[in-house]
Amino acid sequence: MRLRNHEGTPVDPVPFLVVVGLTFMFVLSFGPLYGQALGAGLELSVGVSFALFLAVAFGSYYWQVWTARPETVGVVPASVRAVRLFYLMLVLAVLMIGLAIPLML
Repeated sequence: MRLRNHEGTPVDPVPFLVVVGLTFMFVLSFGPLYGQALGAGLELSVGVSFALFLAVAFGSYYWQVWTARPETVGVVPASVRAVRLFYLMLVLAVLMIGLAIPLML
């Protein structure tokens, strides 16, 4: 998959695909459950969750692909990126646990 920014420069698609995949996982896993817990029907809950997923996917595409500047990729050292990735994994784990707790009670 060759994604290009608005200038026609090739952009790495992996960050975009990871964000879209994680958004799909979280929104379509928890969205319908929370919608039904709040009294909405299954169809409405899935529809709203899918609309939210599409909004985040389009926003992510704009931010990570369309306006990306590949020439600035090496500016941040790899050690700083690794620490950020570790903290992001912790945040995602806490978010997933935090979203699951109310549904279990």
